[in-house]
Amino acid sequence: MAFTRDHELHRRRFGRNAGLGLVLIGFVVLVFGLTIVKVQRGDKMQAYDHQPRVSMLPASDPAPARPAKIAPGAPIGQVSE
Repeated sequence: MAFTRDHELHRRRFGRNAGLGLVLIGFVVLVFGLTIVKVQRGDKMQAYDHQPRVSMLPASDPAPARPAKIAPGAPIGQVSE
């Protein structure tokens, strides 16, 4: 049982797969490196879709005004306290 030589198609496919594998490994290394740097710097781990915490506001800023509540079923223009 003799081994046959690889066809040209197999060599080209292997080359493309190897290149794609290297690109994926590079992407994983990049993301891992950025994560390590961010953790070591102590940056906030809070996503941008969150509301800012109250403790993060400067002490000189007045408290934000509460929006008026509209009672359910009330005619337009009536506001409940």
